[in-house]
Amino acid sequence: MNIDQIFTVAPFSWSELGAAILCGLIVGLERQLRGKPVGIRTSALIVLGTYLFIALSMHLTSAVTDPSRIIGQVVTGVGFLGAGVMLAKDGIVVGVTSAATIWALAAVGVCIPIVGEMVAIKLSVLIVMILYGVDVLEDYSAIFTRGVHSRFSDWRQKSGARRRNGSE
Repeated sequence: MNIDQIFTVAPFSWSELGAAILCGLIVGLERQLRGKPVGIRTSALIVLGTYLFIALSMHLTSAVTDPSRIIGQVVTGVGFLGAGVMLAKDGIVVGVTSAATIWALAAVGVCIPIVGEMVAIKLSVLIVMILYGVDVLEDYSAIFTRGVHSRFSDWRQKSGARRRNGSE
């Protein structure tokens, strides 16, 4: 066994594996620094796992295999993973943004073998811009915190006050 055999990851490539981990790191760092669910580890594993499934499916060659079916199954599976982070508390559904982030991370993992690493990295930065940018807009103007968002803000403030007073 030579050194090339030890370090080969065929049919994958080290650059694509690195891009998958980097994409998860980009989004996961934003989530983790802000104390949100789906941090660095989870984000990196979602992108990496999705990349691995899609890259493997692209190497299956027969008359009955279709990589697009694998993509459909990954989307379905990730949907269940996202559903697991959503909760209903006091009539308010929380975790929807985390679930959507999980779904977007899986899409980034699909992009790596199909469209390319740079597109996936750019999409990861775009996801962070959306996650952070909307929060900035909500803090800047009350227009963005109407309806369900205002009830969530009220609930979050009440919940925080209860925790500070030792009621929970």
